[in-house]
Amino acid sequence: MNRPAQLVAAIVGPTASGKSAIAIEIARRLEGEIVSADSMMVYRGLDVGTAKPPEALRRQIPHHLIDIVEPTEEFSAAQYQPLARAAIYDITARGRLPLVTGGTGLYVSAALDDMTFPATDTTNAIRQRLQAEADELGAYNLHKKLGEVDPSAAMSIHPNNVRRTIRALEVYELTGRKFSEAAGSFKKRRYLADTVAIGVSYPKDELWRRIDVRTIKMIERGWVQEAETLFYGGRSISRTAGQALGYRELRDHLMGLASLEQTIERIRLATRHYAKRQMTWFRADARIEWVEAKAGEGAVDLADKVELIIRDRYRKVFSEIS
Repeated sequence: MNRPAQLVAAIVGPTASGKSAIAIEIARRLEGEIVSADSMMVYRGLDVGTAKPPEALRRQIPHHLIDIVEPTEEFSAAQYQPLARAAIYDITARGRLPLVTGGTGLYVSAALDDMTFPATDTTNAIRQRLQAEADELGAYNLHKKLGEVDPSAAMSIHPNNVRRTIRALEVYELTGRKFSEAAGSFKKRRYLADTVAIGVSYPKDELWRRIDVRTIKMIERGWVQEAETLFYGGRSISRTAGQALGYRELRDHLMGLASLEQTIERIRLATRHYAKRQMTWFRADARIEWVEAKAGEGAVDLADKVELIIRDRYRKVFSEIS
């Protein structure tokens, strides 16, 4: 399939929406390669809990930016950005289609949008100071501090979510802008390359059902054992890796603080809340074209719809450059 240089597709959406399976199907059809935009798939060893594609599949369909750092290391969107852009450039240079795929909104924007991050040293210094405050004063008091400068962000972030509270305060200190205004800033952003962004969404009840089913399947595939290896394998886990969805709940279970049944329910609820935040982020971006899935539709059905959108964009781009 001939295509203009630097034509990029993005497939985004909430967790359990099947976007990864759709992207794999599209990659098979359109000579594509997948650039992961998932903040936790970057970590080696976080496989079951992040629904990471198996290695055999990754050998068939090239995936980029998966398993690139150890769980002992800190990793951020600022570090992700140059790696993602280099991968996109390499894929287009070889005449193939980059498929930026994932549910971490900031990583998607870092890869595709004309945006820059503050110097890493400055960011790390602020983050370390805020983390020290959280350690000394407690999560509640740090969250209270956020409420004083950005009430809207404080309302949307759970007081126990120290990492996100720190991120909101960090953005405020670095930019002078409220973290809660970030979603509205899409109108001021522009893609670096010709890009078609497609969102995949299910009705809420169906998405909740998919989350519940996937949680059970992950437990059956050895998620508890994976968490045990992660937390008790003799290594110190970084704060960012330790925040991966579901792993904190599993650590509490391994410490005897909750039964497996209680832990599964906590993971389900945490995943639902996370999916809501993802949809809030992506729905605010008017550039995204949505595929509204129905109960019973699988990856192949949805890939048919996604492929039509991508091919339609190809036709428009070809006509503009001809």
